[in-house]
Amino acid sequence: MSKKHFIALADMIRAHNKFASDPFTKTQINELAGFCKRHNPNFDWDRWLDYIDGKCGPSGGAVKKAAA
Repeated sequence: MSKKHFIALADMIRAHNKFASDPFTKTQINELAGFCKRHNPNFDWDRWLDYIDGKCGPSGGAVKKAAA
């Protein structure tokens, strides 16, 4: 899997958690992160979790604010 795949998966999780009445649990997200790490040893587990939580952008940088 590539960075592009990890971002797409995280985007799907973020969108689901934003609108669903049954969001992914931390345990489920950690299981997915483990799967990603097994498929790409360069997978950055912490950055991926931070992106899902909205703490950083998809490449680990600052979250871009929407224009007012």
